[in-house]
Amino acid sequence: MSGIMGIHNLDATPVSRKDLEQMVSILAHRGPDGADIWVNGSVGLGHRMLWTTSESLLEKLPFTDSTGELVITSDARIDNREELIDILQFNNCPSEKITDSQLILAAYKKWGNSCPEHLLGDFAFVIWDQRNQSLFCARDHFGIKPFYYYYKEGKTFVFGSEIKALFTFNQIPRRLNEVRIGDFLALMMEDRTITSYQDVLRLPPAHTMVINQLGVQLRCYWSLDPNREIKLPSNEAYALEFRKIFTEAVRCRLRSAFPVISHLSGGLDSSSVTCVARDILSKEKNIKLDTISTIYDKIVECDERPYINAVLEQGGLNPHFVHGDEFGPLSNLEMIFQYEDEAYLGPSHFYPWLVNRASKELGIRVALDGFDGDTTVSHGINRLREIAQQGQWKNFFHEAKAISHNYNVSPTVLFRGYGLQYLIEQATQGQWLTFCQAVQIIHQNLGTSRKELITNYGLKPAWRRIRQYFLQRKRSNSNLNAVSDQPLLNNNFAKRIGLNERIQTMKKPKKPPQNLREEHWRNLTLGVITYTLESSDQYAAMFSIETRHPFMDKRLIEFCLALPAEQKLFNGFGRVVMRRALDGILPEKVQWRGGKADLSTNFDDGFLNRNREILDNVMSHKIQHLDKYINLDFVQATYQRLVSSERKAGEKLDDDECIAVWQAVIIAIWFDYQRVTP
Repeated sequence: MSGIMGIHNLDATPVSRKDLEQMVSILAHRGPDGADIWVNGSVGLGHRMLWTTSESLLEKLPFTDSTGELVITSDARIDNREELIDILQFNNCPSEKITDSQLILAAYKKWGNSCPEHLLGDFAFVIWDQRNQSLFCARDHFGIKPFYYYYKEGKTFVFGSEIKALFTFNQIPRRLNEVRIGDFLALMMEDRTITSYQDVLRLPPAHTMVINQLGVQLRCYWSLDPNREIKLPSNEAYALEFRKIFTEAVRCRLRSAFPVISHLSGGLDSSSVTCVARDILSKEKNIKLDTISTIYDKIVECDERPYINAVLEQGGLNPHFVHGDEFGPLSNLEMIFQYEDEAYLGPSHFYPWLVNRASKELGIRVALDGFDGDTTVSHGINRLREIAQQGQWKNFFHEAKAISHNYNVSPTVLFRGYGLQYLIEQATQGQWLTFCQAVQIIHQNLGTSRKELITNYGLKPAWRRIRQYFLQRKRSNSNLNAVSDQPLLNNNFAKRIGLNERIQTMKKPKKPPQNLREEHWRNLTLGVITYTLESSDQYAAMFSIETRHPFMDKRLIEFCLALPAEQKLFNGFGRVVMRRALDGILPEKVQWRGGKADLSTNFDDGFLNRNREILDNVMSHKIQHLDKYINLDFVQATYQRLVSSERKAGEKLDDDECIAVWQAVIIAIWFDYQRVTP
């Protein structure tokens, strides 16, 4: 994790060194180990250095190549170093002397604008090409490294690792982007381009951008293939290949000149990263891995120590702990908003804040995180839909009952969610023999009356279909209103920014995915992943820490997406290929656990009790300023219901209501801190 920034005046105005120095200065937290700028006429690049790898200790950025025609500034960790060193022919130069920015620059010389297609790792970089009089910008496949920019046609282009760097440049107006506010309030974070400020944009993941006198040219250089399928001869072969790829994904993220810490929550994902990293460091360097875990002494239902301890008892680890029930989600926001440029804090933002602060005190610069292994490997629940669609009802209920046992969910709920649609389809398509056979199996497994099943899901749907055919009735989506289910929003505001149309356009299709791979692909391409990764970068950057995400490895994601459905869900266990692959590495207690702790109880207690004074103050004095964006009556009524003394002790709060009030409160605090006028 470093900081990059730069200015290109397209009208040939010389870049002011003072402007660049201000940009470099405001991002000091991203790189305390050095700073430098390079200016040549109308172009200027800057850099803040955070040493992490051994090669970075030798790195000086911005870096100019031997011809003087190419200059690079980068925030990058390149993982396929050995492959690139061989292809790019760094003859007689020890690999440990070759920096990642040198590799990127050499790749640009060889492949030009296609160079990111040959890179693996996390990167955001900019190259000034003197011969072509252009800036070439690129961002990694999943948006782990941030990249923000401002462009005024024919005048100037400004970029930086954080938005605050851009606003040191006086020519950039600080205007609120209400569309982004609407997106957040609607919990719709699919737009990978816009920010909270008009004209300040993000370079999307897996994109390159060229800036020259012709303007700005964006290009997507990679996308996930939803149709690729891997076929191997056995479960053991799939598990072996997963272990190989996953181990390499962890190993390349252990490349560090300093101690590495692993976030160990006790869940399958963080435990997998921790155990594999521990084994690598023990075998290759004979050193122990530091871990940090969030524990709960007061909100005990959130505590995962039985699973955390199962990992620690295997040895080879130096454990550290923070207490997650001593702070609330509104704690420390004044400090957080010094660094966080946008208001879109997730309700669990204070967990990474706690562990990063503690890691900083331990002298840590590099942290491993198990972020979103759920999505990368896939729980595979949509395999039930495939099985039902194929009419394999005995297999369907075998899996449903196993899932019920492992994850504490009713087989009836699973049937209604994943099987009922296909039972009805059999009736409406006239497949009565198949339908009746299915009814018998459903009756045997759920005890539901055969008469009820035949009447409600056979005869009635079939009659409706016949009636619609003769009346030639057509279904229309023209009157659907996606905002109608968003009581938090002010309807006039939603209409003014066209939020309903925006949601209909940008959200994933409402039609259920037809198979598991389609569902897996949809989940992997959600905009919320980029949003969460950008937030993770900010929370780490506050403390000059680089967070690395093994489950966001391109090779691993491509492999997992292409797996057959039975490698994702089998005998009621999701992510089964990973469980098999890490046999003998994970403790069995973790390897075959079903669900995970629900942290909402700790959020509720922190929000409504530990942070009650802050919450009441916002609701009394700040929330009214949001009347043009939110439904104040709904928010106030919901708030009163949440804090009501009449609510029974231990009564489960409505998650949607808590999140709605949380969103409004966070926006209000951010407006107040940033002095943004709603």
